[in-house]
Amino acid sequence: MSEQIVQIENVNPSDLYGANDQHLTMIKSLFPKIKIIARGDLIKIIGKDEEVDYFINRFNLLVLHLERYGNISSKVIEDIMLCAGESDFIKNLHDSDVLVYGRNGLQIKAITANQKLMVKACEEKDMIFAIGPAGTGKTYTAVALAVRALKNKEVRRIILTRPAVEAGENLGFLPGDLKEKLDPYLQPLYDGLRDMLPQAKLQAFMEEGVIEIAPLAFMRGRTLDNAFVILDEAQNATPSQLKMFLTRMGRSAKFVITGDITQIDLPKNQPSGLPQAMEVLKDVKGIEFIHLSEKDVVRHKLVTDIINAYAKFNS
Repeated sequence: MSEQIVQIENVNPSDLYGANDQHLTMIKSLFPKIKIIARGDLIKIIGKDEEVDYFINRFNLLVLHLERYGNISSKVIEDIMLCAGESDFIKNLHDSDVLVYGRNGLQIKAITANQKLMVKACEEKDMIFAIGPAGTGKTYTAVALAVRALKNKEVRRIILTRPAVEAGENLGFLPGDLKEKLDPYLQPLYDGLRDMLPQAKLQAFMEEGVIEIAPLAFMRGRTLDNAFVILDEAQNATPSQLKMFLTRMGRSAKFVITGDITQIDLPKNQPSGLPQAMEVLKDVKGIEFIHLSEKDVVRHKLVTDIINAYAKFNS
């Protein structure tokens, strides 16, 4: 006899258990030889070793299905929990180019050629720069890579940062505490996370410090170990700020720096650190630069036309 405990991650346990625990009741009925005790996000399984191991294997596949597709049914439960061997249904759970299965089964994947280069570079290098115009999915792809790394336990935490620079506007005095003052600058990062994680899980991660969103100035003096770190809008970092950030890199860390050198919002007398970093670091091994273009735009078609029009006007 053995006793094992499984923690449910990346999905809401109530979605897995079903209304009035009807899914959980069905799962228990399919495995009468073992004892299954559910307490929140923890499942305790008691029984013979081989039966417990089999159950845990299939239960994890069931959780994976819910994470990927956002729902489960009685038919799905039977197919996954009782199917002998590796059916096509189960193989499809493993074979996918999806980076993250977000809320309601949203499939988040690299769509364009350069987004796919971002994914490949991140798998091979510890620091990458993704540089390109608005709408090319730089930040969204980076956040998806970070969430995937966290879910796969490749890192212990995610740190997302960007310079608190106004985009050509003077917002004046903002009411509220420090977090409320800074949140408007960090909203694009929140947007990506909300697509990729259940709200309750995202809130818990942020309260526990597993996911941290902070302005660039807050990075000074820190060493960022075992973390996936994203610097967004790096074109609005000064040379000294960008150097400060890059030297925060600790052990077992991944750094992704995104930016658009055509949209620098710094004062005219203040140079951007991103073009300088591109020149200084171009021959450093272990760092890769991915250049996205208007061909990678995944927003409305007009965004591509707008980018091209401005490029023609400024040439």
